[in-house]
Amino acid sequence: MNVMIAAATGGFGNMLRDTAETFGWNPGLFLSQVISFVIVALLLRRFAYKPILNVLHERRERIEESLRNAEKIKQQLAEAEKRYAEILAKGNADAQKMIDEARESSSHVADRKMQEAIVAAEQIIAKAREASALERERTMAELKRQLGRLVVETTAKVTGKVLTSEDQRRLQEEAARQLAS
Repeated sequence: MNVMIAAATGGFGNMLRDTAETFGWNPGLFLSQVISFVIVALLLRRFAYKPILNVLHERRERIEESLRNAEKIKQQLAEAEKRYAEILAKGNADAQKMIDEARESSSHVADRKMQEAIVAAEQIIAKAREASALERERTMAELKRQLGRLVVETTAKVTGKVLTSEDQRRLQEEAARQLAS
């Protein structure tokens, strides 16, 4: 069995050697290429791959921060819109209150002016009544004098005698009493 394994192993080794010679494989050159590849890979990892990864990591963090900031801005905008709506509602309520107060004030002013006008009209009417009463009394007094004079003149003409001042006074008083009743 060992012979078979040795034959198989030896045959495999020969086959590898034949294949390497066919393709022009050189173990020293291969080893130097592996070492060169490892050095280039380490250099790329240190000077190219890590900085690129760092830049990508920083960029990812900036993007995440920008997204967080955008969310904060969205919240601030929503809060600002809410405050704007509250301020607008408060302003509208204040404006409506001022309008209502102005209406109420104008209503009170109109009522007060109306009452002042009524008082002024009543005063004018009272003065007119007073003036009318005074004029009536003056006219009545004038009528009584005129009537008394007419009665005296008529009596003097009818009787044909001259009346004394006592007769004139008595006739005027009788005429005034009859007019008063």
